[in-house]
Amino acid sequence: MNYDRVRSIDPDAADALAGELSRQRSTLSMIASENHVSEAVLEAQSSVLTNKYAEGYPGARYYAGCEYADEIETLAIERAKALWGADHVNVQPHSGTQANQAVYFTILEPGDKILSLDLDHGGHLSHGHTANFTGQLYEVAGYQVDPETGYIDYEALDERAREFEPDVIVSGYSAYPRTVEWERIQETADAVGAYHLADIAHITGLVAAGVHPSPVGVADFVTGSTHKTIRAGRGGIVMCDEEFADDIDRSVFPGGQGGPLMHNVAGKAVGFGEALDPAFEGYAAQVVANARALGDRLTEHGLSLVSGGTDTHLVLVDLRESHPDVSGGDAEDALHEAGIVLNGNTVPDETRSPFDPSGIRAGTPGLTARGFEESEMETVADLIVRVLDAFEDGEADPEVVSAVGDEVDALCTDHPLYE
Repeated sequence: MNYDRVRSIDPDAADALAGELSRQRSTLSMIASENHVSEAVLEAQSSVLTNKYAEGYPGARYYAGCEYADEIETLAIERAKALWGADHVNVQPHSGTQANQAVYFTILEPGDKILSLDLDHGGHLSHGHTANFTGQLYEVAGYQVDPETGYIDYEALDERAREFEPDVIVSGYSAYPRTVEWERIQETADAVGAYHLADIAHITGLVAAGVHPSPVGVADFVTGSTHKTIRAGRGGIVMCDEEFADDIDRSVFPGGQGGPLMHNVAGKAVGFGEALDPAFEGYAAQVVANARALGDRLTEHGLSLVSGGTDTHLVLVDLRESHPDVSGGDAEDALHEAGIVLNGNTVPDETRSPFDPSGIRAGTPGLTARGFEESEMETVADLIVRVLDAFEDGEADPEVVSAVGDEVDALCTDHPLYE
């Protein structure tokens, strides 16, 4: 990956690409929605399929010359069915949000009702935020986690659903570190006559590997991202029963997007193939073990974790008790300077702005892909706390940040990426 061909015609672009490669190699990627795919997935995503327009579906395209596009999309579909046990799979959505859009367009009319987890309690923009099309097209109400435990309050969810009478209940979250009880939400959906959409964008890989319960076969629709814990090509996926198959396919194309990004579909196929290897189960289990080790060590240092821990790939830290004068945004900036890349994040009952929240969210998929195990995660937790403890008058001590950066460099050298 020296980008010589790019450099020969566009040095500026080559410099940016080389800079990004260097950044990833020399920093710890702990953004929970990111991962490091294999070189095989990278190769598939940069393939000649980027040249091919393939509107439609395998065997029913709008253009000639799609025989190999058909092969690669069929591979992705069949491998997804094997991974998640779904009756019908659409692998064309460009993102998890567009996967959700396809479901909404299939079952809702403008003005219909969505019940979803509030954003500051761990929900996602595409579940009904006013800045997103969902909040503009549909009537949205929220449910929450229990403020004492940090767990979803399923009884309160049920009460809210009976009061609001939604057309669809959305489960699956972007900042919820605990196991989701899909069956309980389905019981509520059945009781109020609502559809149930389970968005497993963050935990696709954990579900595929069996380290988190699956909503497939429980919820009416399951959507997800394909580039997070599953480590496949970037994009989205929709899974459903055969009764919704045709409607979902029409909602993806032509309903919500045009030609599929076939190079990304190729990356999905290759990544799904890797996830079918028994070794992937070990990877997914290590992702969770690493998150628990990270969370336990942060707790030992006196930091407060939302829900007290994690069952998944992420921890959500509420800084208000341990570091009341440090915002999530300031923590993100200082840790980034030290080479630890995570994000400031809202926490339940947020008292700050979403642009400068009270918490930080850290994930372990990327570090696990580099070979980190529990002992290294404890070291990373120590480094995070050293930076947080170095804050005074709104800034972290630059000498401490620099010293932590040196230790990050050593960790990256010991766990090389894309050699």
